[in-house]
Amino acid sequence: MTSAPVIHAEGLGKSYRLLHRDEGMRYQALRDTIARAPAALARRLTGKAAGNVETFWALKDLDFEVQQGQVLGVLGRNGAGKSTLLKLLSRVTDPSAGRATIRGRVASLLEVGTGFHPELTGRENIFLNGAILGMKREETKRRFDEIVAFAEVERFLDTPVKRYSSGMYVRLAFSVAAHLEPEILIVDEVLAVGDRDFQKKCIGRMSDVAGEGRTVIFVSHNIHVLRDLCTHGLVLQNGRNAFSGTIAGAIEHYTNASAQAGEKLYPNGKLVKRVAVRQEGGNIVLECDYDDADKQLDIPSFGYIIHDADGRPILGHNPVIEGSYAGLEFPRTGTVRATISQPRLLDGSYLVSIFLGDAYTTYFSEDHCVTLAIEGMVSAVQLPAARVGPVYPQVDYEFIGEGLHTRLTAARGEG
Repeated sequence: MTSAPVIHAEGLGKSYRLLHRDEGMRYQALRDTIARAPAALARRLTGKAAGNVETFWALKDLDFEVQQGQVLGVLGRNGAGKSTLLKLLSRVTDPSAGRATIRGRVASLLEVGTGFHPELTGRENIFLNGAILGMKREETKRRFDEIVAFAEVERFLDTPVKRYSSGMYVRLAFSVAAHLEPEILIVDEVLAVGDRDFQKKCIGRMSDVAGEGRTVIFVSHNIHVLRDLCTHGLVLQNGRNAFSGTIAGAIEHYTNASAQAGEKLYPNGKLVKRVAVRQEGGNIVLECDYDDADKQLDIPSFGYIIHDADGRPILGHNPVIEGSYAGLEFPRTGTVRATISQPRLLDGSYLVSIFLGDAYTTYFSEDHCVTLAIEGMVSAVQLPAARVGPVYPQVDYEFIGEGLHTRLTAARGEG
């Protein structure tokens, strides 16, 4: 007989009302607010809004189950509804539709400082969080030393947490949530605030929690960590369930859906119109069509990062090198092309992230926007056998448009 799931979501949805004001109402002085107060009161009594009201569904028609002991990784692009889902499961907010049935005590780490009272000390907040989770004082006292040792904040234990850094907040909050024996542990990508060593400790602790038969729900953009830690995956797209199954299947679905093969068009883009990548023998060619309609680019700067299938960065370049652009003339609208010479990538699929800006500001960036398929590159490149260790390939940039064709070669070792 199969046991009942610890989490069962059925038709789960969360909507918000977005108010779009008329152009003339966007900025109001105090005198305008006072003058419009009678009309505002009348609208409130009649239920009418000052402007157009749009209903936005952050989550809609979401169905899924989580069994006891599973480690569920939740994937999705920014704005897909991941954090909203965790808030619903943590009972931070109520659903607008459907329901989520949860069997067991939930501990959650959603945002830096969530559940902490800023005026209380770290010591007092440990007991406060224990009480919120339904723990008796004796239970919290029994785990107190472990919590403090894991968080590594002994010196500041009797300091009000409002004086803590964001990293210290996360250390203590995660330690409390992970050590107070919840049946379900929910962790958002807030762990990215912590340093590398503490992230490793947290991931190890979540593995221990899962090994004890408890359930973990984890949101992260780190594909490598998700693959190592999670057993199952849920992919959200525009607030809906795009995939539910094994973590390997979820990662494959997410990477394939979040990137377009070889080329991506931006028909409504104000700056970037197209991004493309291709293999040319032993080289890689990246192109970006841009339209500097707002004249915001001083000197166009096109950077990239190439990731492996797990999302780990393996090759990248930032062409903003002081002095490189001296005396060069660039088109304000056109195409920037980067040719990466002989990077020697193995056969397989890669994800490409790009950014476009100038020497001071990034105006456009997108992670994993296009995929790159490599075939036979290593055999097409013949490098000296004596060359060993990391190799940073040469990158040649071309800026084409408006009767101009400017070339720039980035020095090796700047990758």
